[in-house]
Amino acid sequence: MTAEEAKALDVSAAGFADQLTALTRGVLGEDTPRFHAINMGTKIRVSPIRADEVVQRIPVSIDGEQRLSLLVQFYCCWDGSSTFMATDQADVKVFYAGSPDPLFRFEYVRKSQEPPGAHVQVHAHRDEVAYLLRLSEKGRPKQKFKRLPRLSELHLPVGGHRMRPALEDVLLFLKREFAIDTVDGWKAVIDEHLRSWRLMQLKTAVRDAPDSAAHVLRSLGYTVVEPAVPAARQAPEEIKLFWP
Repeated sequence: MTAEEAKALDVSAAGFADQLTALTRGVLGEDTPRFHAINMGTKIRVSPIRADEVVQRIPVSIDGEQRLSLLVQFYCCWDGSSTFMATDQADVKVFYAGSPDPLFRFEYVRKSQEPPGAHVQVHAHRDEVAYLLRLSEKGRPKQKFKRLPRLSELHLPVGGHRMRPALEDVLLFLKREFAIDTVDGWKAVIDEHLRSWRLMQLKTAVRDAPDSAAHVLRSLGYTVVEPAVPAARQAPEEIKLFWP
C-alpha cells in the first residue's frame, strides 16, 4: 500500500465512522458513544473507541433501563483493485446486561467461504441441536468433543457476501423483537442508511456480474453499450457474489 493509498483509506474509514455515529445516535440517542477509525497498519478498525483505544459497548435501553449492549467492530481495507474501501471483517454482538456471553453474533469474514463469510451465531441451547452436532462428528475421529456441543457453534448463513445484514438490520431486529428505546425520527434515519447500504451492495454485485446487469437494463429499455476495452474480469471462483 502506497502512502497516498493509506491516506485515502484513512479518509474513507473516518467517513464511515461518522456514518455509523450518525446512524446509532439517530436511532438510540446522542449519548451513544462516537465511532472512531484507528489505523492498524494494513487495516483500519472502526468502532466506538475510548481515548485509550479500548472498545466501548453501545448501551441499549428498554423502558428506560439499560437491558442490552452492542459490541460493534469493523476492520476496513482496500478491495482487490485498491479502488473501493472494503470490510475485511465485521462483528456485531448483542449482549444482555451483566452477561459476559453474547446472545447473538452477526459476523462477516471477507475471505471466508467455509464457514460462510456472512453468518449469525445464536448463543442458546437445545438438546436436539447438541444431538445433531454429536451425530455430525461420526466419521471424524480426529475431532472429538470434550464437552457438550453448543448451538452457538452453528454458522447460520445470511445471504452471502454481497447481501449480508448491516448494523441497520440489527437495530431494526432489536426494535421489532425487543421494543428497544429509540429517539424521535429513528425510522427515517434507519431507512436512509439502509437504502444507502443496499444500493452500495447492489453496485458491488453489478461489478461482480456486469453482463447480467446489462441484460436486465436492456430488458427495461435502457441502451447499454459494451466498452471498447472491457475491464479486467475476476476468475469465476473469486467472484464473491457467488460465494456462500
